[in-house]
Amino acid sequence: MPCGRRYAGKMRQFPPSRFAALFGGKLKSGESTTTTRDALATQIPSGIPHPVPAGTRVRLTQSLGGSYTVMTDQGYMVRFDAKDADVLGISPEEAQAQVPTEFSDKLVWDRLRTVYDPEIPVNVVDLGLIYDCQIVPMDNAHQIEITMTITPPRCGMADVLKADIPRPLAILRTATQVNVEVVFEPPWHPGRMSEGARLQLGLDLDSSPFQMYGRY
Repeated sequence: MPCGRRYAGKMRQFPPSRFAALFGGKLKSGESTTTTRDALATQIPSGIPHPVPAGTRVRLTQSLGGSYTVMTDQGYMVRFDAKDADVLGISPEEAQAQVPTEFSDKLVWDRLRTVYDPEIPVNVVDLGLIYDCQIVPMDNAHQIEITMTITPPRCGMADVLKADIPRPLAILRTATQVNVEVVFEPPWHPGRMSEGARLQLGLDLDSSPFQMYGRY
């Protein structure tokens, strides 16, 4: 999670090969490459623009949700958007996802699950960052109102993740407007994560004082 969040539980370490099996593309997690051109990335967790010159040695740490998180040889963790995949020598698949013509609440939630935390391979829904999603019917269209959180409140990635949310919803034919509000009440805590997310991260929350929330 961005900004070095702490959990009320223990996180076990997965070997690079475990994560590599989750990622597509020629470059696998844990592998290194050299950037092919100058590019502007986003520094994690500050969220500030970070110029990466051509010829910089980087190591891929995560490739999910159409973005690529790498560690530079200077020790910076940065994220490249899909449009800059060529910087890492990656050719993203051009095929567009098949989206059902019939709009549904489930479809919206499924699309939100394609947005991932830039540091760990878990989507924002299963992390419990999406507090509410209201779908307002309009004339042959839908307006989507999303309330989400970022932890901690001063995390520099807040604007980055907020901007990520509308992108997967833009392909929905009747979703004419998507509004995203970031709130910090109630505060996020590990109990908001789905059971699957907790298992994936190896978190032992059986003795946690946090209430466990259900998932959508």
